[in-house]
Amino acid sequence: MTPRSDDLYPTRLERPTPSFERHDPVIHSTGADRSDGPLSETELARYERDGFLSFPNFLDQDTVKRFRQDLRDYENDESILGAEGTITEPGKQEIRSVFGVHELSERFDRLTRDPKILAMVHQLLGSDAYIHQSRINFKPGFLGKGFDWHSDFETWHAEDGMPRMRSVSFSIALTDNTPFNGPLMLIPGSHKTFVPCVGRTPENNYQSSLKKQELGVPNNGDLARMADKGGIQAPTGPAGSLIIFECNTLHSSNANMSPWPRSNLFFVFNSVENKLVQPFCGNRPRPDFLGNRSNTEALTPRNWDDARRTG
Repeated sequence: MTPRSDDLYPTRLERPTPSFERHDPVIHSTGADRSDGPLSETELARYERDGFLSFPNFLDQDTVKRFRQDLRDYENDESILGAEGTITEPGKQEIRSVFGVHELSERFDRLTRDPKILAMVHQLLGSDAYIHQSRINFKPGFLGKGFDWHSDFETWHAEDGMPRMRSVSFSIALTDNTPFNGPLMLIPGSHKTFVPCVGRTPENNYQSSLKKQELGVPNNGDLARMADKGGIQAPTGPAGSLIIFECNTLHSSNANMSPWPRSNLFFVFNSVENKLVQPFCGNRPRPDFLGNRSNTEALTPRNWDDARRTG
């Protein structure tokens, strides 16, 4: 495949290529816009250094209980179980992920428009944003499989056509995240380096990669080098805790060998100035529930207190 002139992050290549420093800033706001928001300068500097932040008890327990009830309802809803955006564990019927959750209920949609969340997004991205992707990740006790090391941006760039590193993920725990139930692991500082991956992407790769990712996975040498330099952290905390991580931060999670389930909400915010183009791997775009192309208007804040009254 002939490289595109607009491709600043070539990947899915025929042969190994050295990693290189990212071309984009980590924090896109500058001047007064950088300080105009809920994140302190200390937190912004930590995000810039590590590629992630964590906040225990971001949501109150009453709100978390309502989301957990939604989650239980989805597990027993045949229309959701049979939807293309519902991914099961390899070889099993247990749910691994449900995509497009912000379109399933008013409560999920309101959460994406929480004024404090959108203010943090604006601080980090330096612009308004829309939802690129949303999902619930399920990891049932004893049965939940892990997620391999990867950069989300590498996949979104190659398979969705996200041009630049100007998106951010918000992960909200719906269950307690402990060291034993497969918490999210991140490599601090890895977001500063782009690791090109090897292998041509087949059409409809998502149908297998969402169960087990084999393409778009960094080589062991680059992973070891960055982990030796930055270490590995696994933020834990009670249900309602929040982790914010930059789109190029390398992350993974182990299988859940404990009896305690782990479930998390993920909302990916992409800058309205970074909308998707044709996928850089040369394939057709993935479905909208993975890479949103249909509803890319800027999100507007909505008072979260109203969502608590919707039942």
